[in-house]
Amino acid sequence: MAQVQEMMPATGNHPAARPLTVAIGIPSCGRSDILSAVLPLIARQSRQPDAIYVCLSSPEDMDPRCVEGLACPVTVVLSERGLCRQRNRILAEVSADIILFLDDDFLMAPSYVSELVALFASQPDVAMCTGTVIADGIIGPGIAVDDGLEMIEAGLSRPDLPVTFAPIYSAYGCNMAVRTAAIRRSGLRFDENLPLYGWLEDVDFSRLVAQHGRVVRSSRLLGVHLGTKKARTPGIKFGYSQIANPIYLMRKHTMSIRHATVQMGRNLIANIVKVWNPEPWVDRKGRLRGNARAVVDLLTGRLAPQNVERLE
Repeated sequence: MAQVQEMMPATGNHPAARPLTVAIGIPSCGRSDILSAVLPLIARQSRQPDAIYVCLSSPEDMDPRCVEGLACPVTVVLSERGLCRQRNRILAEVSADIILFLDDDFLMAPSYVSELVALFASQPDVAMCTGTVIADGIIGPGIAVDDGLEMIEAGLSRPDLPVTFAPIYSAYGCNMAVRTAAIRRSGLRFDENLPLYGWLEDVDFSRLVAQHGRVVRSSRLLGVHLGTKKARTPGIKFGYSQIANPIYLMRKHTMSIRHATVQMGRNLIANIVKVWNPEPWVDRKGRLRGNARAVVDLLTGRLAPQNVERLE
């Protein structure tokens, strides 16, 4: 007679039965006005995060009144200026199962957090994911908050948007979520040798996380990156990073030769072509000067991402 094994119901003590917790981490510097406009909008989420961590380089970087209407606890921590440093400061505080890193000018669709938790719960082999950016102001003059909210509403109402879930080479730093178990197992941190704006720190971190699970993009995680221009890295510094950072990551083996070459070539060509008729919101001359300084340092053996902190 065949033996029948009784299936016991899952209990609250079983790891699979415990709801996943999610924290939002937002580094910011010198942009109190954009934080005051964007942080309160987290209250629109259909599933509230379990915690929010904001890392500032100075207490003046945020008006504390802007979080008074949020339902979840908000922790403000301080760090030296620098995207990687500030994200690492957040990682040191987080105890949730998932950490969602957002730029301070990223707007989430109301279902974002809910869909994020559902994705990680249903895909245990996913270590990192990023959403679908409906509009990205970083490639233009920037997008106003009200316009961004309208774009999200329009995107949600489009029945023709495909539902996709695909592996990717790198998450997009303006909205990327990581399963913290993968981080804790290996002590992963953002590379603080990539100072200031970071530039390609998301590629570096994604390739490290990829050793612990899949890195994917979901079309169910919708948002708009406003691309606010205030307090961004000066042109010469950013131009230097456009050359120095890909080469550094290529040597570190977290960026392929092909990806690094394409990245550098695309930016260098854009700066050379557009310097004659630059966009009002881009310092093409400064970027090109930074590119040139990086090439000289490469040829003389002095190239390093950290050099941007000494550029004027």
